[in-house]
Amino acid sequence: MSGLRIGIDIGGTFTDIVAARNGRVVGTVKLPSTPGDYSLAIAEGVGRLLQDIAMPPNTVETVIHGTTVATNAILEGRGARTLLLTTRGFRDVLELRRIRTPELYNLNYTPPRPLVPRRHRLEITERLGATGEVLVPLMEADIDAAIARCIVERAEAVAICLLHSYVNPAHEAIIARRLRAALGTDVFVTASHEILPEIREYERTSTTVINAYVGPVVSRYLTQLVGVLKRLGIDAPVRIMQSNGGTLGLEAVLRAPATIIESGPAAGVVAGASVATAMALDTVITVDMGGTTAKASLVDAGTILRTSEYEVGAGINLSSQLVKGRGHALRLPVVDISEIGAGGGSLARLDASGRLLVGPESAGAAPGPVAYGRGGTNATLTDAMVTLGYLSPVAIAGGTVPIDAPGATRAVAEQIAAGLRRPVRDAAFGIYRIAGAVMTRAVKAVTTMRGRDPRGAALVSFGGNGSLMAPLIADELSIDTIVIPALPGVFSACGLLIAPNERQLSQTYFRPLQTLDGESVQALLAGLAQRAVDELVADGADAAAIRTEYSADLRYKGQAYELTVALPDDAPDNLVATMAEQFHQQHGQAFGHSSPADPVDLVSLRVMAREMVGDLSAPQVEPDDSTPSMPSRMAFFGDAGDVETTVISRLTLARSGTLVGPLIVEEYDATTLVPPGWTARLGASASIILERQTA
Repeated sequence: MSGLRIGIDIGGTFTDIVAARNGRVVGTVKLPSTPGDYSLAIAEGVGRLLQDIAMPPNTVETVIHGTTVATNAILEGRGARTLLLTTRGFRDVLELRRIRTPELYNLNYTPPRPLVPRRHRLEITERLGATGEVLVPLMEADIDAAIARCIVERAEAVAICLLHSYVNPAHEAIIARRLRAALGTDVFVTASHEILPEIREYERTSTTVINAYVGPVVSRYLTQLVGVLKRLGIDAPVRIMQSNGGTLGLEAVLRAPATIIESGPAAGVVAGASVATAMALDTVITVDMGGTTAKASLVDAGTILRTSEYEVGAGINLSSQLVKGRGHALRLPVVDISEIGAGGGSLARLDASGRLLVGPESAGAAPGPVAYGRGGTNATLTDAMVTLGYLSPVAIAGGTVPIDAPGATRAVAEQIAAGLRRPVRDAAFGIYRIAGAVMTRAVKAVTTMRGRDPRGAALVSFGGNGSLMAPLIADELSIDTIVIPALPGVFSACGLLIAPNERQLSQTYFRPLQTLDGESVQALLAGLAQRAVDELVADGADAAAIRTEYSADLRYKGQAYELTVALPDDAPDNLVATMAEQFHQQHGQAFGHSSPADPVDLVSLRVMAREMVGDLSAPQVEPDDSTPSMPSRMAFFGDAGDVETTVISRLTLARSGTLVGPLIVEEYDATTLVPPGWTARLGASASIILERQTA
């Protein structure tokens, strides 16, 4: 950890880059993303960072990257031309899905189109039984026909998912070997037993297809990234943030690119958990709001919650019990996040009935909000916040992004206020309030919708706009404490710097729990653990620093879905009884009831191998002392109207003790709003703590 570590987080609007050495942040850069070629922003930002901190490229020890390239490929339908090979008779699994609908009374609801159209789904004659026995031998002629079809269709990727291959992968392995030999390295081939050896045909097929669909896109992107870094003189190892909050080396990611679908959002939760630990906060809700999306997650007792039930491309990306069939199923470990299309670039508009709407469409990085002066013409949330006086009317990002305040106000006035027949500040406040309500949905998805009361939690808010929206979200949910960490605008990039190296493996082992003995389960867990450790070591990890965690998927006999329960590190002799006890307890917490007398099934076993890369605390920083754009300005607060509001730096707040709002804290990477009725002070780790005033 003594060398220079660089974290690069690419968002839809901004690219954030942070450098740390010996556990302390030594430099940050925030600049607009370049969606046409994200490497341009990376090259400019890293070059500028190394110049600012006067460090040569050869001092870089590691580069850790969080990216949305895999998610974007799915959302935009720009993945690889993919063919699916499946057992004869199971061609339409992607169409049948789980017969769920997110709109219960909409008889005309249309589910998302499969990533592989029907004409590209090929059937292979073969059949395995549920215990792995061969019922129908594999027909080699069908493999030959599939290879020929892949060539004719100019396939870029092939997904292989056969019935019951999680028990016996022999047929899949033969097909994969034949395809790789015939098609070469130009075609990305993935088999379900390599990425997800678990039951449930739809989830396994969908996950395998996602892995194939994004594989070539991720490969091209990472190759380009390495090339950019080498041109800058950086030859250090590159690691990529996974959806589960850990990192993997390039080679491992290229084999399983679906593991980085939620790469960027996971880093923010990792950093948020470190703040919760440093401040001894029991339960926190992390809210990461950038220019395009808002993400929320719950950190309970310092533990990041993870799930293996996730949907991508669902409008509001959801997980666990909230999965309803709107997106594509991804059954891989994911930090339990809800994500919604709401950010600083969210477009504001009036619909045909005159109703004010905000998002999910975004101005993005190009052209961006009107206020940025880059050709944007549509009013956005950012333009509303400039009009309200919350954002500087001069410049943000340390003066590198000039603000066109008159243009922003004019856009809000002409496009929104005129149609509503309201004063421009009222219209801008309406945009702000509606955007806050939309973002609150993401928080409710991880709290109230799951029976968790948010009122006792602290809100840890970050991202370029999170510190402006946090008080509004807190008001909606009756939360009394807000934490704005140091470097809020590049906070997710800080999370990249402290994320551990991780590898998680799973294996279906479907048995009635009462028929098992602890030794057989221990042996299976030990085998999975050894594989996970070996893969981490091959990925460059230090074997002595690797720790393993165990868990199991359990359910009552006859249930359709299971719960994942943690298992003790050193499995006791009464392991089976411990598993049952843990399951009954967790079932009661999740659903309000349990049935200890009912039989329990073991469905799958899971192992997480983690290499600790140092103390998992956010890199230390000094309070920001950037000069505010002006000592005070008029800001609009709804019923309170226009109020003369003091503008200070974070360091000034540190020297001033507790201050009463309204107040604006300006710094290089973000602006924090302290509205009337709230106080602000500086707490541990240079975090700003906002507390609701009591009567």
